[in-house]
Amino acid sequence: QVQLVESGGGLVQPGGSLRVACAASRSIFSIPTMGWYRQAPGKQRELVASITRSGSATYADSVKGRFTISRDNTKNTVYLQMNSLKPEDTAVYYCNANRNYPGTYYPPDWGQGTQVTVSS
Repeated sequence: QVQLVESGGGLVQPGGSLRVACAASRSIFSIPTMGWYRQAPGKQRELVASITRSGSATYADSVKGRFTISRDNTKNTVYLQMNSLKPEDTAVYYCNANRNYPGTYYPPDWGQGTQVTVSS
């Protein structure tokens, strides 16, 4: 029900920084949870960070202290600021929208993904 388009991926050296963005086709003001996932070759998709409507954020242990998720509801955009990047951060990064409140059962919405490659 909401289209998500990621941007900002690319090639960066270890220790560098990158910010990826997720632009939504409609208002995200009322979407309970927005998130970033990533999937490396041969591995399962994993949660990187999520943020609630109120701004409460959670992070995977592997990225705590290095990544910051934020949402700008006025721009219908979710960001993931990635600092101190490591080669193991290399993956396709996907934006996710969970529109569910208690009692609803909408499937999650996913973007097409943006490639982040960390290499010298």
